[in-house]
Formats: sequence, C-alpha cells, structure tokens
Amino acid sequence: MKMLRYATVLSGLVILLFAIGFIFQIQFATNLWPWQDGRYSYLFIGSILAAVSAAAIWIGWTGEFGALPAGSLNIFVIAVTASVYFFQLARNGRPELLPFGVAGLVSAVVSGAAFLWSRRLPLSEARPTPTLVKVSFGIFVASLIFAGGALIFRLPIFPWKLNPDSSVIFGCIFLGDAFYFLYGLFRPRWHNARGQLLSFLAYDLVLIVPFLGPIPTVESASLISLIVYVAVLVYSGALAVYYLFINPQTRFGS
Repeated sequence: MKMLRYATVLSGLVILLFAIGFIFQIQFATNLWPWQDGRYSYLFIGSILAAVSAAAIWIGWTGEFGALPAGSLNIFVIAVTASVYFFQLARNGRPELLPFGVAGLVSAVVSGAAFLWSRRLPLSEARPTPTLVKVSFGIFVASLIFAGGALIFRLPIFPWKLNPDSSVIFGCIFLGDAFYFLYGLFRPRWHNARGQLLSFLAYDLVLIVPFLGPIPTVESASLISLIVYVAVLVYSGALAVYYLFINPQTRFGS
C-alpha cells in the first residue's frame, strides 16, 4: 500500500506539471491538446488538471483510498463521453483524432477498474458531511449537468468564445464533475467531501484572478455569463476555505 501511496502522489505531481503547462501556455502541454485554442480555454484545462492533482496528492499523502471512487467515477464519465466524440470526429473525416479516442477508451478502462476496486475500501473518517456542503453539492450537480448539456450542444454559456469542439469536450468534463459531487451526496462522509472541496479550491485559485480582470471591459453579451461564473468561483472557494481551514469540526488537523 505504501508504494501505491507514492505512485498516487507522483501521478498527482505529474498532473500538476501539466496543469502549470496549460496555465502558462507552455508548448509541452498545449501541444497535447488536439487543436489550437485560446488563452481562457487553456486556463480552464489547467484548472481542471490542478483540481485532479490536488485530490490525487491528498489521497496519496493520507492513504485515504476509500475516497478514490468519486474521482475515478469522474474520470470514467469524462473518458467515455470524450472518447465517443473523438471516435465520431475520426469517422467523419478527421482520422488524426483517432488516437485521442483510443486514449479516452484506455482511460475509461483504467478509471473504471479503479472505481470498482476502491469502492470496496472503507473510509477511515466517519464524520458526516456538513449540511451546507451537502446542499451545495446538490446545487453543483444540477448546475454542472445543465452547463455540461448546454456545452455539448454548443450553446454560448461560457464568458469567452469557445472552439466548437472544445465546447463538447468541456461539456463532457462538466458531466464527469457532476458525478464527482453526486458520489459525495450518495456517500455523505467528510472524506468523500474533502477531496471535492480541495479540487474545487484548486480550480478556483487558477481561474479567479484571470476572470476578475476582464469584468470592466467585457462585452455586454458575455457580462452576465462572466458574473455568474465568477460568483460560482467565489462561493465554492469560500465554502472550501471555511470547511477545510476554519471550521473547527472539519478543518485539517481537527
């Protein structure tokens, strides 16, 4: 089990490296993305990778593999839906995207196996998830399903212009994230919520400052979307900071 902990921490650090690459648009990372994209899309990808790395490093560091099923389910849903889209694009005259479909399929198999293995492991933490966190998770699930479906249908709900293919992939990511929080609702134990809050905090820290800057200059058509997006970042960040670092019953070391 110790070697598995080391491997999980190492994988989290590798993912963090690629998160930094996307955040700062370094070629070793952005060249892995299947098409050219814009600054905010790369920031979004970096924020998602930062969220995954935060959860992986925490699970590996603490050895709390009973909290792994939520993240595994998240990746499984993303991998399955994204691979279907890549295979569809490859079939419709873009064969260069076939390797991405195969990679998604492999990721689905690995994450599915990790989910089936880890869901049998007990959680070492018996404290229940706080009520406000459960209510917030329910709101997040509904919002992510709505936003994910809209992105898959390429509706302009993001506060920046999206590549149509990126819109579908980002929608797949949001649907996977919905299952991430949904698992925490079905198994409402604090360590099932701590990983989600750590992930959300990492996601928020990457995006909050870059998204605050454009508010005074953004076009009116995108202003409402940007304000809503920033409000979600601020609320989820505040929720994570309070329960992870302030609340005496749930903060680290309590």
